Amino acid sequence: MERLIFHVDVNSAFLSWEAVRRVKNGEPDIRLIPACVGGDPSSRRSVVVAKSIPAKKYHIVTGEPVSAALRKCPDLLVVPSDFRLYAKCSKAFKDICREYAPVLEEFSIDECFLDMTGTSRIYPDPIKLAETIKNRIRDELGFTVNVGIGRNKLCAKMASDFEKPDRVHTLFPEEIPEKMWPLSVGDLLFVGKSSVKKLSEAGIFTIGQLAKADPFELEKLLGRKMSLQARNYANGIDDSPVRDQPEEAKGYSNEITLEDDVTTMEAAQTILLALADSATRHMRSEGAKAGCISVSIRYLDFKTRSHQMSLPEPVDTSREVYETAKKLLAELWKDKRPLRLMGISLTNLSRDSYGQQMTLFSPAGQKERERDEKLDRTMDELKKKFGSDIVQRGSVMSLGLSVARKYKGKEDSEMS
Repeated sequence: MERLIFHVDVNSAFLSWEAVRRVKNGEPDIRLIPACVGGDPSSRRSVVVAKSIPAKKYHIVTGEPVSAALRKCPDLLVVPSDFRLYAKCSKAFKDICREYAPVLEEFSIDECFLDMTGTSRIYPDPIKLAETIKNRIRDELGFTVNVGIGRNKLCAKMASDFEKPDRVHTLFPEEIPEKMWPLSVGDLLFVGKSSVKKLSEAGIFTIGQLAKADPFELEKLLGRKMSLQARNYANGIDDSPVRDQPEEAKGYSNEITLEDDVTTMEAAQTILLALADSATRHMRSEGAKAGCISVSIRYLDFKTRSHQMSLPEPVDTSREVYETAKKLLAELWKDKRPLRLMGISLTNLSRDSYGQQMTLFSPAGQKERERDEKLDRTMDELKKKFGSDIVQRGSVMSLGLSVARKYKGKEDSEMS
């Protein structure tokens, strides 16, 4: 039986989700103007998380400082992040997908794979089905998606990255020479800038040239493992399964996928701070503490790595979670290969008030924790009472978790 895989990808997810909320409130659609989701423009540590199509015309890229983006486009509208909104919208579009798919794999917060293998009697026309899913999401939720269709995850993902927005594309085996081989090698999944440079120097500029390249010469350029995978991908070969993910283990987690690569520790730590802040605030709201912290990263080739640490006692302060997560990230991401997704998870939960072992802390350490707890409670109460835009976390590098400032905008966890 031939496999049939869909890849559903939200167009400019974070910006689109914010735009839908604003349109419902009678505000202008920020998808139609130069706009980006980012941090406080006054902070040189804030970065662009997502941008509108009009903003791309100014060569604004994800991951660059907001200050640099504003120099390119002084009229750029900067919108703060809101991870609670993103989680809600993510669940909504995936719930629609689940109505049609026997198996759904959540690839990231704004994209998923659907295994439609064996559904031909129910859905004889896969393109028509993809249009139905796409149009339902657009009409019922207010934002658009691209749907890619192929015989495996690679081809479905490549197809969904073709012309955007609000499109359905196919990439079946017979279409690979026409649709994929003319593309630049940099457009092939997992081939990063370093590999592109090596391939270009060897005269390999297109995916088609990579597909037909001599295996031995390719191995000299990229190494055995990477060269084999690159050549397979260039020929549309991928046998990875679509894994139906069970209910999430009891805990609190958050993740983010970016349109452009994350390549610097500074940018990664900024993102990690926002994720830690959001996850711990949710955890505190339900009176829980975490005894285990996990950080996960995903490279451009779908490969996901994670690292976790069990704590001597459960914690719930944003600073302690972030500090532990930073150490995990440093151990996990030593190769500095470009990242497209980052996540944090808080598990091994405790809700016992007597769980804290006071003897583990010196008086100074206990005083610092009490200060952190007081700050967190204050920020949580302000956001609950006045909305998520009332305060934000400070700079990653200066550990501004000890500083709360007013900020005009709608946010959940600010990347500042």
